[in-house]
Amino acid sequence: MASSFAKIEAEALQLSSEERVLLADHLLASVSSDPDIDAAWAEEVERRLAEVEVGAPLVSLDDAVTRARRAIS
Repeated sequence: MASSFAKIEAEALQLSSEERVLLADHLLASVSSDPDIDAAWAEEVERRLAEVEVGAPLVSLDDAVTRARRAIS
């Protein structure tokens, strides 16, 4: 199994970052076993997307990471 995993991992790392994100999403979805959690996440994504579409202010990644670090220290 380890050699199969290593081979698949090496091949996956050759994908573009967008393809790796899509692959990760598909893999996570394949092991999810709680439809209530999946539905809650889908609802949250839709809510956030709607906010962005009406002009909610966005936060840069650097600012988000800085805020998160401050919150946990």
